[in-house]
Amino acid sequence: MFKTSGYAAFDPRSPLGPFEFERRDLQPTDVRIEILYCGVCHTDIHQVRNEWGESVYPIVPGHEIVGRVVGVGTEVKKYQAGDLVGVGCLVDSCRYCEDCEDDLEQFCPHAVFTYNSLDKHTGKVTYGGYSREIVVEERFVLCISDKFAAPEKLAAVAPLLCAGITTYSPLRHWNVGKGDKVGIVGLGGLGHMGVKWAHAFGAHTVLFTTSPNKKEDALRLGADEVVVSRNEEEMKKHVRSFDFILNTVAAPNDQNPLLALLKRDGVLCLVGVPDHPHPPIHASALVLYRRSLAGSLIGGLKETQEMLDFSAEHDIVSDIELIAMPKINQAYERMLKSDVKYRFVIDMATLGA
Repeated sequence: MFKTSGYAAFDPRSPLGPFEFERRDLQPTDVRIEILYCGVCHTDIHQVRNEWGESVYPIVPGHEIVGRVVGVGTEVKKYQAGDLVGVGCLVDSCRYCEDCEDDLEQFCPHAVFTYNSLDKHTGKVTYGGYSREIVVEERFVLCISDKFAAPEKLAAVAPLLCAGITTYSPLRHWNVGKGDKVGIVGLGGLGHMGVKWAHAFGAHTVLFTTSPNKKEDALRLGADEVVVSRNEEEMKKHVRSFDFILNTVAAPNDQNPLLALLKRDGVLCLVGVPDHPHPPIHASALVLYRRSLAGSLIGGLKETQEMLDFSAEHDIVSDIELIAMPKINQAYERMLKSDVKYRFVIDMATLGA
């Protein structure tokens, strides 16, 4: 074990603060990574404040990690010191179940998450990316293109490891492409990436928002249209016209008006996980037109690498605001007010500030 440092939550109410802890020494198939940037996800707030009831303290959050390899185990073949790499929401899985064999490790019943999970190697809780370094099994490390080597680009890659793959995966799974009419609900950390992907895939992209002042930005990001979802007349214009709608909102919201916008056999997919249930679904909204209500969880390692390669090919990254590590508590409060365009990323060089 070796000592490192980061920022941690010590209980559900206190601000995050400096924390010294240990990482495991390199094992034969491990990669040791110096963390350069770490995105700030709404999941971090849910976990830090124990809103899902599963938190184990202290918690070092962060699962949108980009950095540089500083060491590798004796059996590592894919990486060497100096490589740019990423780590997302997963750092291990069983490798043998049906989900793992299908490259869908995120559904593995024994998946190990980047933080607040059980490290199989040490028997201790995993700690995430709000830290100087991390040690990860080679299979769960992702390649980042040298096209993103410039600091401002590399920082903007970090949110792709969660916000990016969370929106990319369902759009790919349901084969969204040219000729489709696709809705993206919410223009936040997830939603702004959903707009970028849907536009890049060639779909007619419509952004649904409760905020009229987001129209200009949505169009800049790639939306073809913007609908203010509180405006009933605007919503009525789109009844039974969508092939696919991706709801990225992480707060309880009524799905029934969105279901009414789907064509026969259309799909409404949820990726946000609120801390309280959504209002009930009217069965008729599904039954009458054979519509589907679905969900999606991040993506497997193979698909996440595909997403990173696609982003490099098409120069797609997140819109971010770079912050210093000591500003994390203010960033959380601003996130809760939707006061960020569209993802905070921590410059880990400021950890000792």
